[in-house]
Amino acid sequence: MSAKEKGKGFIGEFKQFIARGNVVDMAVGVIIGGAFGKISTSLVNDIIMPLVSMLVGGVDFSAWKLVMKQAVLDAAGAEITPAVSINFGIFLSTILDFIIIAFAVFCMVKAINSFHRKKEEAPAAPPAPPEPSAEELLLTEIRDLLKEKP
Repeated sequence: MSAKEKGKGFIGEFKQFIARGNVVDMAVGVIIGGAFGKISTSLVNDIIMPLVSMLVGGVDFSAWKLVMKQAVLDAAGAEITPAVSINFGIFLSTILDFIIIAFAVFCMVKAINSFHRKKEEAPAAPPAPPEPSAEELLLTEIRDLLKEKP
């Protein structure tokens, strides 16, 4: 198989992938997910973290860090070399953000699964009674004839 034929196959597969419509669904999911991520980040940074900071004595939670090496300043106070630090407050904030997003996704998947289960468990209309067999019809007819005899 030549390189040209491989290229057509790859391009053809890509066109088929695009035409399926899954790409549009995936793009919508990514956009909604990004927007939800921003909402979740704002919830953590603007609502939850200030409350946590207040509970721990008013310290800005995102400022919690372990300084490994202090910043180097010149005589005028301008920073020559920035400080080296482990920013565990920001890390904890990011973990909380992840937990909120994971919980929201869990709730959404649980609701979808519940919806599918209810749809599957919905009682179907009771089946119609089966038609009597030819033998049963014949026996019924014989019984009715015997009843008519004096």
